Amino acid sequence: MEYLDFELPIKELEEQLSKCQVIGNESDIDVSDTCKQIEKKLADTKKEIYKNLTPWQRVQVSRHPSRPYTLDYIKALCGDTFLELHGDRNVKDDKAMIGGLGKIGDQTFMFIGQQKGYNTKTRQYRNFGMANPEGYRKALRLMKMAEKFNLPIISFVDTPGAYPGVEAEERGQGEAIARNIFEMTRLTVPVIVLIIGEGASGGALGIGVGDKVLMLENTWYSVISPESCSSILWRSWEYKEQAAEALKLTAKDMKKLSLIDEIIKEPVGGAHADREKTFKTVEKTILTYFEELKKLSPEELVNQRMEKYFNMGVYKA
Repeated sequence: MEYLDFELPIKELEEQLSKCQVIGNESDIDVSDTCKQIEKKLADTKKEIYKNLTPWQRVQVSRHPSRPYTLDYIKALCGDTFLELHGDRNVKDDKAMIGGLGKIGDQTFMFIGQQKGYNTKTRQYRNFGMANPEGYRKALRLMKMAEKFNLPIISFVDTPGAYPGVEAEERGQGEAIARNIFEMTRLTVPVIVLIIGEGASGGALGIGVGDKVLMLENTWYSVISPESCSSILWRSWEYKEQAAEALKLTAKDMKKLSLIDEIIKEPVGGAHADREKTFKTVEKTILTYFEELKKLSPEELVNQRMEKYFNMGVYKA
């Protein structure tokens, strides 16, 4: 188990609890009362810490290496019914962007999302969740396929940004993302977007336009990462905490600004602390919104989606 810097009090209590349990198992001493006291203190400490997280701490939780990624959600929701589809039919198959068909209960969905790696080898294989233009074009191909067969779309957003390499720009990174945003506004099937980790810049927007946009509690959504913002404004990464505060990137900020529809509550300690509970909550939320959206005609879906985005922001005529 890896701990973030602000979780060190939790680590100390868990180590104390572990030692207490070992003493109880290896001797005749009754330590049950002591263990219960430590367990209570541990639970209270977790609640207190996670109740008062700063924006930067939420960014840290969203990047926790044990946090579930897109494929984890898909496997939990669909089991063995998921069929991954590959390639953009033009350049290649981008491993940072995954997509395919899967069932939740009796309903088939088209799933799309960025996928990060679990260790050094898989992170390189997945390009750290940073998709190239062919990744966004693959996503658009699958969304158009879903529209053709009248299938709802579930999009999982978790990326530090679109890949910024020269070769990505040569193949039209900006155009690919812009095309996706344009086309997603006009899809005639329900689109539900879930931000499950990092939602950075155009890399997130490229698969982030939906009828309903939902954020897990300890995620962030912004035009730029706190580190990059800090390096631009202060010429140093040292001010990333101030940048995170100023960017208003947390789920609470997004909801307050009416940029998302709902915050999905996470277990105390983050989504990785109780994966099964997180998966069940996400599944329930998806099905609830799908039941609402499936009652709308294609015209109503498009009009409602367009109206939703037209109403964002504050301006003077």
